[in-house]
Amino acid sequence: MPPLLSSRGCPQVPRSPDTAAPVVAVILKGYPRLSETFIANEILALERSGLDLRLFSLRHPTDAAVHPVHRRIQAPVVYLPEYLHHAPLRVWQAWRTVRRWPHYEHARAAWLRDLRRDPSRNRVRRFGQAIVLAHELPADVTWLHAHFLHTPASVTRYAAMLSGLPWSVSAHAKDVWTTPEWDIREKLAACEWLVTCTACNAAYLRTLSTPQRPVELLYHGIDLHAFAALPSPSECVGRRDGSDPSDPVRLLSIGRAVEKKGYDVLLQALAALPPSTRWRLVHIGGGPLLKNLKAMAQVLGLAERIEWRGPRSHDDVLQAYREADIFVLACRIAADGDRDGLPNVLMEAQSQRLPCVSTTVSAVPELIVSGETGLLVPPGDPLALAEAIGRLIAAPDERERLGLAGLARVRTDFSFGGAIERLKARFRPAVAPRSEPCVPPSTLP
Repeated sequence: MPPLLSSRGCPQVPRSPDTAAPVVAVILKGYPRLSETFIANEILALERSGLDLRLFSLRHPTDAAVHPVHRRIQAPVVYLPEYLHHAPLRVWQAWRTVRRWPHYEHARAAWLRDLRRDPSRNRVRRFGQAIVLAHELPADVTWLHAHFLHTPASVTRYAAMLSGLPWSVSAHAKDVWTTPEWDIREKLAACEWLVTCTACNAAYLRTLSTPQRPVELLYHGIDLHAFAALPSPSECVGRRDGSDPSDPVRLLSIGRAVEKKGYDVLLQALAALPPSTRWRLVHIGGGPLLKNLKAMAQVLGLAERIEWRGPRSHDDVLQAYREADIFVLACRIAADGDRDGLPNVLMEAQSQRLPCVSTTVSAVPELIVSGETGLLVPPGDPLALAEAIGRLIAAPDERERLGLAGLARVRTDFSFGGAIERLKARFRPAVAPRSEPCVPPSTLP
């Protein structure tokens, strides 16, 4: 009997569902990234659950440090050309091969339609990266999965068209709200499935999808092993109330210095607190606005009370949670529509019995019930934020109550393990046979 042929005209390599783990190529915008620990945790958990992963990153890492979780991930990483002109030979060699594949003209036509609606260099680069990705995919990969609905999903969609492989996507925050609706519709029509990490994301994406392409809500959850709670409330709850100059209340905020995090609003709120209130703020994270924020703190007379620690490792972050009295994150919607989904740092803070003050933006109310598991204020309102912070500074008992309630909610409703099992089940069709990457014989020169 002649060998079965794949959709690309190549002999199939059979894989037994009983003995072979699915092989999934995960396409990332950048890897590793300190600000995307939730993705690294997911990759590690899927790997440990039996999935065989290959990582493809559109960008090289920019952070000097990595989290311990990145060192535990075994999957190999391939870096695609970040800019096509930096690797012209690699791109050209990939194109020479891929242009002979049966699906090339279909993928090229789809890309040209997109290019007419989005005539940008980024759109050209995405197709070039997709050609390299499709060309360099290992022969045993059976599924493509993109993290983020914008650039990574574009590259993955084109690569899936070229290779004939199924694909899926995890949508998160900025990617949902800054991607044009026409682009989202195209991707939802083409992918096998999409998961997203907040109910508000899911509700919006369902308006752009069809019953044939269901959108599933799948909270990231938190790994309670990596963020184990302290032994008992009495050992971790501070009694500071802002009255002792030698022992100020310790505020903590973790996030990139970008518009949607609202750090300028936080600084205005801190400046509005009564001068007699004793507090100190620790900020962890990098970001393009960091220099401006430091200058703003200087103008507001707050510089001596704020410690800017920059990006830090998991262990440093965990220690900062445990040293703090209150966690603050002033989320808001940026001018370009960018916004948080459900910031993992809020779940992490709650896992350490840390009372949280945040805003009603996006999915934050899906985690924090104001007055029960934390305090929420309207976004962009420094006076309301100052009132909430001042209220918790002066009330150690309320901090303890909110911290314990937040911990209970995270443990009950935001478990990491359940989400991973549901996600893993989505990849089961990936054990289907797939072909070796090759050029169909009829197109050979």
